[in-house]
Amino acid sequence: METNAMELDDLKSAWRALDARLARQDRLQLELLKERRADRARRNLRPLLVGMTLQALLGVGLVVLGVACWRQNLDVAGLFAAGVALHAFGVLHVALAGIVAALAISLDPGAPVLAIQKRLRLMLRMQVLNSNACGAPWWIMWVVVVIGFAGLSHAPAGAGTPAWVWINLAIGAVGAIATWLWSARATRKPGSLYARIDDGADGIRRNLRLFDDIEEFERG
Repeated sequence: METNAMELDDLKSAWRALDARLARQDRLQLELLKERRADRARRNLRPLLVGMTLQALLGVGLVVLGVACWRQNLDVAGLFAAGVALHAFGVLHVALAGIVAALAISLDPGAPVLAIQKRLRLMLRMQVLNSNACGAPWWIMWVVVVIGFAGLSHAPAGAGTPAWVWINLAIGAVGAIATWLWSARATRKPGSLYARIDDGADGIRRNLRLFDDIEEFERG
């Protein structure tokens, strides 16, 4: 009986040692997985950061053009309005690019997985907003940019608006509304965080899938 008890104790000790060894291996595998995924997460966000830098530079250019246009045409309503619109649109470009870039730069891949997922989802929402606010309006704003450049040479106060401007603004308005409706429809679909829409957020979505895999590994 004593021999059997000792054998049972030895078996329990062996099982505990095996469990401890397996737990250490799981922790090491998880840490290695996190490290690899963190490096990949940084790479996935590089195109986004480049895009936000270019967007901010474009915004600065729009502000410069807009200010030059409205300051030179205080007595021409159409050109003044175009200049103000370009000024505001440029500020919006710079502001949203700065917000998205700040979220990307401040992302800590070493933070808890749930915190990273929360930050990535916030970043994704901001980038979708950025895409809708600064991307879709280009259906119309390219015409306003042309008007802005035209406004750099002072126009007479009574000058009318050419017909081509109204035609292109109308076509652009239809295109912008259609783009917004399509984006809103995609957003309402189940799993829309991973919807394949051209909003510049592919890197964010890839990172969400990476850290979803880590969360699943931790649970498993």
